[in-house]
Amino acid sequence: MRKFTRKVLALAEPRGAVDYLSRVVDLVPELDVDAIVLVGDLAGEERKTESYRQVLEALGNSPVPSFYVPGPQDAPIGEYLREAYNMEIVFPYLHSVHGSFAFAPGHVLVAGMGGYVSDEGDEREEDERLLYPGWEAEYRLKVLHELKDYLKIFLFSRMPAHKGLHENGSDALAELIKTHNPRLVVAYDPAYQGSTFKHEWLAKSLVVVPGSLAEGDFTVVDLHEAEIETGNVR
Repeated sequence: MRKFTRKVLALAEPRGAVDYLSRVVDLVPELDVDAIVLVGDLAGEERKTESYRQVLEALGNSPVPSFYVPGPQDAPIGEYLREAYNMEIVFPYLHSVHGSFAFAPGHVLVAGMGGYVSDEGDEREEDERLLYPGWEAEYRLKVLHELKDYLKIFLFSRMPAHKGLHENGSDALAELIKTHNPRLVVAYDPAYQGSTFKHEWLAKSLVVVPGSLAEGDFTVVDLHEAEIETGNVR
């Protein structure tokens, strides 16, 4: 295993698809990745606590560190946080970075904000769905101003705004990206992207939509060369 993070396995929207997730995790040595990142709705619609546990256990069995944020439907927040806490005790390679950050191998920082980030002044909600005002995302990640020297990876469960491509994305997330200049942003927003793979540049940051793991899709990103490979485990 390399002692620095060069290649990242990017996943999105498993929605309880533990079988597909386990298949992708089994491919980690073959794909030669140094970390896994996961965004979007983690649990299926039924029996969420059990679904979280199964998804996080499959992710925790990876031989490389894994970083994840919840999707808008991963509510109530208490169930998600409880299972994330419990599973991260058992699997120390697991890292929830919802409104927080953690470190990948080498001088690499992974930060994120899960749920739906709104620019419309909506009040935060964590019972029926996860919804956060844009200012909260900015506030939670303001500590990154003290960590300027790290190569950064951002994880979001909503797309950042990008003029001419998806104006309905979040301006607050776009501003976070322009402020901190992460090398890679992994995002997913089924309202605009469906399960389709997509990538684009936002200033100096590569924004990647991995496609839906619930459909078997995965993406590998080389941070140094900005090269992308896609695959499917169905």
